[in-house]
Amino acid sequence: MKIERILKFELPKKQSAFLWGARKTGKTTFLKSMFPDALFIDLLKSDIFLKYLKSPFLLREELLAVIDKKPEQLIIIDEVQKVPLLLDEVHWLIENTDMHFILCGSSARKLRQKGVNLLGGRAWKFHFFPLVYPEIVHFDLLRALNNGLIPTHYLSETPKRFLRPYIEDYLIQEIKDEGLVRNLAAFARFLEAASFSNAELVNYANIARDCGVDAKTVKEYFQILKDTLIGYDLLPFNKKGRREVIQSVPKFYFFDPGVVNAIAKREFKILKGSEAGKSFETYIFHELNAYNIMMEKYSDISYWRTHGGLEVDFVINRGDVIIEVKISDNISKTDLKGVISFMEENTVSNAYIVCCESTIRKITTKDGYIIYVYPYNDFLKKMWNGNVF
Repeated sequence: MKIERILKFELPKKQSAFLWGARKTGKTTFLKSMFPDALFIDLLKSDIFLKYLKSPFLLREELLAVIDKKPEQLIIIDEVQKVPLLLDEVHWLIENTDMHFILCGSSARKLRQKGVNLLGGRAWKFHFFPLVYPEIVHFDLLRALNNGLIPTHYLSETPKRFLRPYIEDYLIQEIKDEGLVRNLAAFARFLEAASFSNAELVNYANIARDCGVDAKTVKEYFQILKDTLIGYDLLPFNKKGRREVIQSVPKFYFFDPGVVNAIAKREFKILKGSEAGKSFETYIFHELNAYNIMMEKYSDISYWRTHGGLEVDFVINRGDVIIEVKISDNISKTDLKGVISFMEENTVSNAYIVCCESTIRKITTKDGYIIYVYPYNDFLKKMWNGNVF
């Protein structure tokens, strides 16, 4: 099945760009299809990597020879974070020639930590995600939760053959090879412990106890996952109201439901139960986050939860839009409690329950609050058409 990716990647003449995204999300395939005439430099090839690692100036000398024949040549450098000093050469070439670059990578962590030249605004930043809803014909939610949304994983009839190597060879071994962690066994235990905390408030002390390291190390491990685009924090909504709201504790979401379920050794046969509910919430977060970034909305997305247990999964901006995710196919009054409580204290334009019901419903509460119940397919169509936020 051919998948058309929807990222709008239009560059003016001579404009350079970074493209960041987790490994295997399809960045390389996308760029090669978008820019077939570009000169492609792949730092995953060991000979290319070692050449530039030893002598980064060779990039400048080789490309100066290229522009004698093609002055405005586009250069794509894949996995640029592997040789950070190449960015000094790229900077010089941007300043002194008509060349432009697309610098592709899965982590800017090493670049930031070493104070590497990130081109000082000379390159636009784009982000690439696993498959999103409009890219999938005949979307299958159960398949998305079990297989995940990395293209080869989602399309596979044997996803375990892809998921297990992805976890072992990339999430564990490659992160170690990049010098991001030293204690491989502790990091592997951390990943499993973190997978069981996915879509929940992060408790560093509990996870530290489960994986046999201190809380400071656990915080650093979470930062590695965020820097390598394997996960995201969701911060609490901080507008003060009458109820005491949990402050400063983030929720954490892995970037892909299939990957986190494989780490936790979970597989769902039906869309029922609390674990399936958290996985569904992770998927909706993936869509909200990808839409927000890819469509350049720049909206704040947060969560709201009180010490009494009332909650709203996703709050957009100052509460303009609120979204509660329920895997149920029969939304009841109990499912509305958190949403109603939030609306009692905040001005809300639209409140949604995203669920597995089959038709859209409009509920008006006894106090006059309006809440829309949306099947997830209808909600995602509405959002990607620009009609949610």
